[in-house]
Amino acid sequence: MRDDARIKVLIAEDEPHLGAILEKFLTGRGHDVRTYTDGRAALDALRAESFDVALLDIVMPELDGLEVLRLVREESSPPEVIIITGNGTIETAISAMKLGAYDYLSKPYRMAEIDVLVQRAWEKRQLSIENTLLQTQLARVDDVPEVVTQYAPMQAVLALVERVARSDSAVLVSGESGTGKELIARALHRLSHRASGPLVDVNCAAIPDTLLESELFGHERGAFPGALSRKLGLFELASGGTIFMDEIGALDPRLQGKLLRALELGSFYRVGGTQKVHTDLRVVAASNQDLAQRVADGTFRSDLYYRINTISITLPPLRERSVDVPLLASHFLTQFGGPGAPRLAPDALTALTAYAWPGNVRELRNVMERAVLLATNGVVHAAELPLSGVGAPGFGAAGGARGVDPLSRLEQVERQHIEAVLRHVSWHQGKAAEVLGISPKTLYRKIREYGFRRPTAE
Repeated sequence: MRDDARIKVLIAEDEPHLGAILEKFLTGRGHDVRTYTDGRAALDALRAESFDVALLDIVMPELDGLEVLRLVREESSPPEVIIITGNGTIETAISAMKLGAYDYLSKPYRMAEIDVLVQRAWEKRQLSIENTLLQTQLARVDDVPEVVTQYAPMQAVLALVERVARSDSAVLVSGESGTGKELIARALHRLSHRASGPLVDVNCAAIPDTLLESELFGHERGAFPGALSRKLGLFELASGGTIFMDEIGALDPRLQGKLLRALELGSFYRVGGTQKVHTDLRVVAASNQDLAQRVADGTFRSDLYYRINTISITLPPLRERSVDVPLLASHFLTQFGGPGAPRLAPDALTALTAYAWPGNVRELRNVMERAVLLATNGVVHAAELPLSGVGAPGFGAAGGARGVDPLSRLEQVERQHIEAVLRHVSWHQGKAAEVLGISPKTLYRKIREYGFRRPTAE
């Protein structure tokens, strides 16, 4: 077992011989074990270091096991505690459980029983930590305004979101990269009756196909090389809440089938598992591709498409929301600049509204973040807008980016924009993906689709 996967166990046992036997056994099971013979030393160790599981004997010098349990449960991230005693009574067991013990054992006990309890207590602690992280992320998200708009069709989209949020129906959010699909998913969750549950997101294009099944459905210990312990999947962690599946069109056909079955039955099996896992969640999927066309082409399952497309929401690109550009730009300036945020000069507003924004709201946000740093004397001028390095060296009279016909097909605009970004970053695909606001996997697919070739050194 790798060091970062070992369960860290503390043993507090006043009988040195028994403590040594326990330590040897659990160390042999791959755990990181520390042993102490009195309650005070055990409590000091628990406060000084982070342990996953603590085995506490009731009768010990200095402090007894129940007192150590009571004090350690007051700490910010306490371990799971298993109480052990040689003369157990029902009253003692009840007291231990009321104080927050994971379980209670009476001597003599079997070593196999200890091993199972330690493993289960660790799994409970891991789940508690993961849920805490998810709730923290949810609280952080809910404090942020989600969608800023005065564009009537976008306001109609928000009205639709508010109406459908209260249902459990699956939602498919479509739109170009950077249009705010994730913000819509957050709004759907926040306005639903599941708002107190977790919001779990997964980018289906950012995780290799070989790992995605394990990420979604979890795996059992020994399911494959390197699976040293059970791992809960995102579907299991999202139970009671919402799972947001971004770029769902990137799913491998085999995984499409497994996902469909999990959604239809409300249950699944972990990789390498034989026990059915039930889950109660709502699915919000998103795609920057035309999934209906993918179904027609035979590259996306029609039954899965209809299952996730109960409610369809389409987000307009920013070039159609030009009325929102000044509003969004000011919003982002305030967000990044605070109370002393710079203001936009008239020539900057003209440049912003004339630009085609192939990267949509995400690109505008990035431009404003950099503009805050480049502004002089509290004013952002057109010359200080970092647009020229991302496929927009200037603007023609027609209002489009120089070198791009404003009436060009979207595919042509996207191709020219990606090509310009690749040139600008000297074909560093990681940096290009970051500038474009897409995953490296999506960028690699676009490079193949458009037949780009890395220039050879002269």
